[in-house]
Amino acid sequence: MKRRNSSTIPFGYKLSEDNKTLEKVDKELSALNEIKDGVKAGAFSLRGGVEILQHQTGRKLSAMGLKKIIDRDDLTDKPTGLLSRDDETV
Repeated sequence: MKRRNSSTIPFGYKLSEDNKTLEKVDKELSALNEIKDGVKAGAFSLRGGVEILQHQTGRKLSAMGLKKIIDRDDLTDKPTGLLSRDDETV
């Protein structure tokens, strides 16, 4: 469980009964991961992915919201900084 620190509940989480922490919703998170992979692969657009997510989970998300999730995910996948070389000579 994550501690809640904003008024917006992120996609893939729900508010727990104590209204202070967030609980994962596995169905939403697995659907989100599939959609992210599909958008990155070019199988469908952001808006198409949002429509699929809404149909599968019943929860709304904007195209820009999905883009932010994908961009944030891309940043955490790639290490950056002086100590993160990818077999390249600097």
